[in-house]
This record gives sequence, structure tokens and C-alpha cells, in this order.
Amino acid sequence: MFHEHLARLDRPFDEDADPTHVTASAIVLDGSGCTALHLHKRLGLWLQPGGHIDPGEWPADGALREATEELGIALAHPVTGPRLVHVDVHDGGRGHLHLDLEYLLLAEPGAVFTPADGESQDARWVEVGEVGDWADVSVRDAVCAAVHSLDQM
Repeated sequence: MFHEHLARLDRPFDEDADPTHVTASAIVLDGSGCTALHLHKRLGLWLQPGGHIDPGEWPADGALREATEELGIALAHPVTGPRLVHVDVHDGGRGHLHLDLEYLLLAEPGAVFTPADGESQDARWVEVGEVGDWADVSVRDAVCAAVHSLDQM
């Protein structure tokens, strides 16, 4: 489904070009068995941090920027470079369809969230095995893929 939508887009990263567009998000792991989720302001759902890609920005850089803004913690791609761990197609609200590229990002265990002004102030560490209690199946699947990817490093 992702490829079908992507194939028809002239400017896939431009949110103003088409209601369907590519976004980037982060599956943040802290090395102690937890992942970061935040309560999305508009959707009211517990999700991984992420959002729209800025003009001229690579998707992996957009995921890092968005996650840093939304969580307010130091994050990094793996030392081997950006690692795409999952793709998802979901309703982005306001009639948008998001083709989401989900990257693994790493954080220090127990990092304290200080989201930027204007971002949801409700973020938390959730044990990987409990993600399904907080978020929908697509988030759980992405977290499982990220954990597996990290285990392969």
C-alpha cells in the first residue's frame, strides 16, 4: 500500500502538494527496555514522535528533528547511520494520509523529557512489552522492529 501511494506523488515530501505525503517518525529506544511515546496533541493518541519533513530535509534528519522537538531529550541515530525500521500508512488527521518512514533513534536511559513550547507536554518512557497497552498495533509493530534491529547491531 505504501508503494502504491508513493508512486503517484509528484512531490512526496511536500505536505501542501497533496493530502497524501511522506512523513518521518522515530522509534526511540533507551537501551534499558523502554521506548518513548507522547500524547499527540490533536489526535489524542499515544504515538511515537514524528511529523512532517521540512523542505530540503532528508527523512532521517526530519525524524531526528521532530523527535528532539517533541521529546526535548538528546537523541542520535545508531553509530552505523540512520536505520529505517518500519513503514506505515495512517490517517494524519485533517484529511491527510501519512506515508510514515520510521527510524530507530537512541537515547540515554532515564532521560527526562522537556518538550519544546507548543509540543505536547505529555511524554513518557514505556516498557517495550507494554506498548500495546498504550498505543495501537502499528506502534507496537514498529517498536518490535526497532528492538529487533537494535539486537542485530
